[in-house]
Amino acid sequence: MSDSTPKNGPLNIEPALKALAAALHGEGPAVELSVGDDGSLVVGHLETPGCDDAVAVVRTSGSTGTPKATILTVESLAASSMATALALKGEGQWLLALPVQYVAGVQVLVRSLFAGTRPWVMDMSGGFTPEAFTAAALELTDKIRFTSLVPTQLQRLLDNPSPGTLAVLRRFNAVLLGGAPAPAALLDAARDAGVRVVTTYGSAESSGGCIYNGYPLEGVSVRVAEDGRILLGGDTIAAGYLEAPDEETATFFEEDGVRWYRTSDLGSIADDGRLTVLGRADDVIITGGVKVSAARVQEELEKHDGVTAAFVAGVPSGEWGQAVAAYVALAPGAGKGPGAEAGSTAGSGDPAVVLGQEWRRTLGVLAPKTVLVAPSLLMLPNGKPDRLAMTSQLSALHQGK
Repeated sequence: MSDSTPKNGPLNIEPALKALAAALHGEGPAVELSVGDDGSLVVGHLETPGCDDAVAVVRTSGSTGTPKATILTVESLAASSMATALALKGEGQWLLALPVQYVAGVQVLVRSLFAGTRPWVMDMSGGFTPEAFTAAALELTDKIRFTSLVPTQLQRLLDNPSPGTLAVLRRFNAVLLGGAPAPAALLDAARDAGVRVVTTYGSAESSGGCIYNGYPLEGVSVRVAEDGRILLGGDTIAAGYLEAPDEETATFFEEDGVRWYRTSDLGSIADDGRLTVLGRADDVIITGGVKVSAARVQEELEKHDGVTAAFVAGVPSGEWGQAVAAYVALAPGAGKGPGAEAGSTAGSGDPAVVLGQEWRRTLGVLAPKTVLVAPSLLMLPNGKPDRLAMTSQLSALHQGK
């Protein structure tokens, strides 16, 4: 095991690149990257019994439970890198602006190794800022340039750009955007600014994004099961989980020589093959005997001018069985800061009360019965919403009514 400081400044990724290169050539054990308490990069080596061609072990985000250690092989990573290069019409230099220990970060390193290019690491010791992103992007030397971002990062770059930010964004041949659903307004703003955005869908189990702008990459198959769940298949699918047998859940399965991964997301496929992700399979809230889609409610809440993002969940309710609850991020100046639940005894100017009353008038049964207002959603280090933390806060708030 090795580590890479410095505590301040960008991570030194040389040990990680060396270890991943060895594993890709079958000359070293599987690699797991992590970040130490002091912010240093730790390169670990793991045994993967029964999987001789393992290259990397990547933990899932843990946004809905305990993170799983996903085994990515030479075949899955090579298939993913080749398909990505075909979709993006070339290989080039990558800017690493996401945590390196998650699949999107690992893929920046792996794609660079396959392409024979040198990735550049953004200095995130002070957090993600437009200034730091711009400084890192200016260091890229290849004419073909790529980066991967989550919606929150892109929103920050467009809302408060430092001098030169929009210029460097426009120089990327593609900005891959994944990790969470991207609001339509954000995509419109990016394209109006001349930024070439490619939305991606996938997970650690599919070696990262394998659906670009709604369509599967070369060699990737997608279909929807009878229960509405999205199934992803092909050579990019992981070998499985390191620590948990999968016989009972059948998350991974083989069918007619194709390896498949059963996701936790619901979706639909149009006649032209375009996939639309409808939300998580577990996001259906049964309130008073009525089934409500959390994704549908979130979409309606985010149409409000002052709402920059929303998270919707079902919380236990003695009266309704489950109650619709919403964690809402307001734009600066749109509210008066963190609020209380809708219908509380707070003054009529309380943004949570005002929003709650408005939504009850316009949305009816879809309206959240508990609203928590904050400057931003709670996020995990990889940029995904911290669903567990926000659900816990919403549940406590609702029970306290």
